[in-house]
Amino acid sequence: MTMFRPYKSILNHYKHMALFRHLVLVLVFAVFGAGICLAGTPPVIVDDKGRVIHVKQPFKRIISLYGAHTENLFHLGLESEIIGVSVNDTFPPQVTDKKTFSFHDDAEKFVAARPDLVLIRPMIDNGYPNFVRQLERYGITVVSLQPADVTSMFAYWRDLGRLTGRLERAEQLVADFQKKVGVIASFLPPEKHRKKVYFEAIHSRMKTFTHGSMAIYALESAGGINAAADAPSSRNTNIANYSKEKILSKAHEIDVFLAQKGIMNPVTIEQILNEPGFHIVKAVKNSQVYLIDENIVSRPVPRLLQGILVIGNLLYPKIFATLEKDL
Repeated sequence: MTMFRPYKSILNHYKHMALFRHLVLVLVFAVFGAGICLAGTPPVIVDDKGRVIHVKQPFKRIISLYGAHTENLFHLGLESEIIGVSVNDTFPPQVTDKKTFSFHDDAEKFVAARPDLVLIRPMIDNGYPNFVRQLERYGITVVSLQPADVTSMFAYWRDLGRLTGRLERAEQLVADFQKKVGVIASFLPPEKHRKKVYFEAIHSRMKTFTHGSMAIYALESAGGINAAADAPSSRNTNIANYSKEKILSKAHEIDVFLAQKGIMNPVTIEQILNEPGFHIVKAVKNSQVYLIDENIVSRPVPRLLQGILVIGNLLYPKIFATLEKDL
């Protein structure tokens, strides 16, 4: 499970890394004359650690150490190519048939499985560099990816497509997602009639999400107005400190109170309702407090669309009951 760096450890670092990746690809275009799209020229990707990977042929034996990678690979139709998944993976249900791996395992366990690609995320790259170096010494290609926002999520899907020879399928995933979000947008009420929502990230520490995070993207795509749009990033992540005093200062504005629920925020509705002082919050008084599965609002996967629909049904049930027929 991610530590809410949706998932980048330091958001600014990854913005700079995205620029770096772009510049590297520009250089690749210059070197190869017409870029990576020339017939016969291998696709090239630059991962979040700056590795340049020339994909001479699609990777066929993949170990995924991040649930979002696993889920996206299944969406790309790569069930047979996935030979291992993270010990924490639970979706889709087919992952139960796969051998499990962890970055705490000895590298020899990976070598014995004979992968040609191990997909990781920056947390592993930064926190367990010796493990990563061992894999690379054995000649295993390691790629570290984790998008920070929805725009980079689409680029991430395409990178997975390039790595696996499924770029066309990745492009279709992007197109389908964008089309459906566009349909949803066409049904939303005018902004002046939209509901203001406080979206809680961690109840015990009174934290919310920052602008640009996937959770806020899901909220805004569903027609919600972020009541904590002024929330400053905490340690340059997509999580923001938002004190109880700040929440209560907007108590009369908060039409709906959402909280993600999962490993990172094991909260209950009763805890929110009984939080000292929250009785003055409009959403609490009107019983408009809801929990949302963190897996559908905080991960760079197609299920983010499900998160948008779940939120939309809570905010505007009549509109979304009609809308879902058009998706």
